[in-house]
Amino acid sequence: MRDISRRGLLGAGLGAAAAVGVAGCGSNSSGRNGHNDSVKGGDPGQGGGKPSPSKTPGRPIGDGSTVDTGKQPHQPARPVPLEPGQTPPQFVVFSWDGAGEVGNGLFPRFLELARNHGAGMTFFLSGVYLLPESKKSLYRPPNNKIGASDIGYLTDGHVKDTLKYIRQAWLDGHEIGTHFNGHFCGGSGSVGNWSTADWENEIDQAVKFVTEWRTNSGWHDIDPLPFDYRRELVGARTPCLLGQEKLLPAAKRLGWRYDASSPGGRQMWPDKKQGIWDLPLQAVPFPGHSFEVLSMDYNMLANQSKNSTNGMPSRYPGWKKQATDAYLAGFNRAYESNRAPFFIGNHFEQWNGGIYMDAVEEALKRMAGKKDVRLVSFRQFCDWLDVQDPRVLAKLRTLEVGQAPAGGWNAFFKAA
Repeated sequence: MRDISRRGLLGAGLGAAAAVGVAGCGSNSSGRNGHNDSVKGGDPGQGGGKPSPSKTPGRPIGDGSTVDTGKQPHQPARPVPLEPGQTPPQFVVFSWDGAGEVGNGLFPRFLELARNHGAGMTFFLSGVYLLPESKKSLYRPPNNKIGASDIGYLTDGHVKDTLKYIRQAWLDGHEIGTHFNGHFCGGSGSVGNWSTADWENEIDQAVKFVTEWRTNSGWHDIDPLPFDYRRELVGARTPCLLGQEKLLPAAKRLGWRYDASSPGGRQMWPDKKQGIWDLPLQAVPFPGHSFEVLSMDYNMLANQSKNSTNGMPSRYPGWKKQATDAYLAGFNRAYESNRAPFFIGNHFEQWNGGIYMDAVEEALKRMAGKKDVRLVSFRQFCDWLDVQDPRVLAKLRTLEVGQAPAGGWNAFFKAA
C-alpha cells in the first residue's frame, strides 16, 4: 500500500459548517508495489483476446489503439426540457478517480452493480495507467522529473486489465473522462501551481497515452478501445481538487463541457464557470458531527482514521455505517427539498478493509429505483442541463441547500 500521507490536504472552505478539509486523491498505486487491493441492459464488453473485425467493427484511429465504432450503446433517451410545473428529476452521479484495475476486482464489481441497477457512471481515467512502467520516460510531467508519478505505474498485467474494463465500461454506456496523469499534489510541482499551458501539455499527454497504448506497449493481440477518445473526452477531475482556475481556459479551448474539480461545493443547482459547467464534490451531513464532509470516500477516511488506510479494524463496522449514512443523508436532503444533483467521488481502493466500497454500494442500492431518481454520468447530466430553459435553471439555483420549493414545484415555477 502506498503512503497517502504525502498528499496535500485542502481546506473545503465551507464556513462554519466546513468539512474537515481534504482533497480527492488518486485511484490506484503501482501494481508493482503490491496494492491491496445507464444504463440499463448494457452487455459486458470484451477485453483481451485477438482482435477481429466482428468484435470491434469501425474505423481504426491512428495506430489502432482506438476504433471509432459510432454512437455509444446503452444511452438514455434524448433529454427533453422540463414541462411547466414538473418536478425535476433527482440526478445522482457516481464517479471514479483513476479508474485502474489492480487485481482487487473492484472495477468489474461496480460495472456489474451499475448493470444491475440501470446506472450510468463516470470513470476519470489516469492516462499513465495505460503506459507500461518500462516506458515511463515517455511521460514528461510539467514541473516534475521525467517519468515521475505520485501514483506510480501499473504492472503490465494490470494495464491489460484496465484496458479490458475501460473498454467494457464504454460499451456498457459509461463515460470515460480524465484524471490526467501523475497526480502531483505537493511541492513546487503541484498541479495547484500549474499554468494553463502546463494543463494543455498534461491533457495532450493523457490523451496520447490512451490513444497510443499499442505503440507504447507493443501489444497488438488485445482489442482496441471502441471509441474516439478525443471526441468522447468532455470533462475531468483534477488531482486533489487543485488547479481548476488555470485548467478551465484549456478545457474551454478543447470544447469540454464540464469540470468536476471544485472543492467544497454545496448541494445546489450548478452554474457555469468560464463557460464550463462547474460540478463539484459537495458537502453532506456527517452523522455524529456538527460539520459536513465532502462526498468522497477519501474524505470519509481522512475524518475517520486520520489518513491511515489500515487503522483499527474494530471500528470498521461503525465507520462503514457512518459513511453509508453520510451518502444517504446528502441524497435524502436533496431528494426531499431542492432536487439538486448529487455527486459522489470514489476510488477503486480497499482502504480500511474495503468499507468505503461497501458503503457506496449500499448507498447506490438504496437510491436506485426511487421515483424520479436518475443514476447518470456527468456527461449525461450535462446533456439534460443543456436542453433546459436557462430561466428554469436560474430559478432552480435560487433554492438553497435543503430548501424545498414553497407551495410545491408547480407554484414555484409559476412564480418565475
